[in-house]
Amino acid sequence: MGVDRPAVHAGPWFPPVAGAPVEGLPLLCLPHAGGGATAYRTWPHALTPYARAVPVQLPGREDRFGEPPVRSAAVLAAQLADAVAAHPVTRDGCALFGHSMGALLAFELAHELIARGRPPVHVFVSAYRAPQLPRRTRDVHLRDDAGLCEFLAELEGTQAELLRHPELLEVLLPVIRADFELCETYRYRLRRRLDVPVTVLGGRHDEGVPPEDLDAWAEVSGERFAVELFDGGHFYLRQRQAAVLSVVAEALRGRRRA
Repeated sequence: MGVDRPAVHAGPWFPPVAGAPVEGLPLLCLPHAGGGATAYRTWPHALTPYARAVPVQLPGREDRFGEPPVRSAAVLAAQLADAVAAHPVTRDGCALFGHSMGALLAFELAHELIARGRPPVHVFVSAYRAPQLPRRTRDVHLRDDAGLCEFLAELEGTQAELLRHPELLEVLLPVIRADFELCETYRYRLRRRLDVPVTVLGGRHDEGVPPEDLDAWAEVSGERFAVELFDGGHFYLRQRQAAVLSVVAEALRGRRRA
């Protein structure tokens, strides 16, 4: 039974990237709501020699379109932890990076890995308010398609041309709706602080996640905690990718020196 697990869990979760480096600490990159592994398509070559970005493919999107999306952060974190244990790339440790919804998944996955005796060496959470804070929105996943599209347009994370094509929306909206349900129905559970380094990143002009919401991650993190702000809104990392990757690489280089 143990022999079968890598084939079941490892392949779909960590799709191969052509020409990606094979050395360095694996940095598992978790996407935003509705996003897939291609959100990090330019990352695998940018962090060497300290790390190698490993984009994560969640169920229900891109080459996993035929699978139903998971609507529970705890369930998805447990499935991801199984995949981490099964994949030879991550058996010897990894770091985590999550943007928006991916930050919440990174937080839950970190706790799951710690509980299994496999703590991540560093956790990077981006553009998401600290998980113990109440959400400002709870109804996005309940809106009709027009209301959901309007909210996506305000976030500026979905390309405008996609929102104008009904055939694409028919494919995208169920996954996006499920992801918002995951976030909006999430309930924080009181646990020990994360005893691993945590770096919080965000956009200075992100109206949905102001700096004080990022600072609040300190309440669920240990002493090794830092906040980095960049010019931009919720999807600041698209315009500031080089600066973001520099922060990540420097943090992981410090680990290598230690």
